[in-house]
Amino acid sequence: MREIVYFSRSAHTSGNFNDLMKAGRLDIVCHTVIASFFTSHSIRQDVRLHLIFYGPPDPLKHLEIVSQPELQEVISKKDVGGLIKRMLYKYKKGQKIECFPGCYVEKKSLIAVIEGLKDKQILLLDRRGKDIQEIGLANSVFVIGDQDGIPQKEKKRIFGMGEKVSLGKETYFASQSVVILHYLLDRKN
Repeated sequence: MREIVYFSRSAHTSGNFNDLMKAGRLDIVCHTVIASFFTSHSIRQDVRLHLIFYGPPDPLKHLEIVSQPELQEVISKKDVGGLIKRMLYKYKKGQKIECFPGCYVEKKSLIAVIEGLKDKQILLLDRRGKDIQEIGLANSVFVIGDQDGIPQKEKKRIFGMGEKVSLGKETYFASQSVVILHYLLDRKN
């Protein structure tokens, strides 16, 4: 199972939004979800995506989406935005809720999510990291930040549990980074 963790400092943590760009750049989240699960004419069957939102009004939301055939119906940015909105509406304090098949929401920090994945190799994408081509990618968790990046405090803790890796000299959008990761993993398989 491919594990991707996407962190956003500003993504809204309630379903009360209408404009994806004004809701803490949820448009970027939507592009990342699409890049994580969809290929031309099919859906990847081996992906678990963790979305960590620290934005207003109720910070620390963890949305987990696991590959499911039902995702086939959610392929546009508008559809993904609607899915995220409905997941956030279904949040219940103190519980991990399965909103839809393979779609969960709970209150959980980035570090708590990473600590739950420590049985895998934790790879933090950072342009100053080691070239990703130089390391093994099997059994890895890929941690990607939004346009504002991961806060230094969390970054240091993640680095203590894993390794910084780089996709090259260019800085890519989060969704582009996911596509590059899938490409590298597909080539190895």
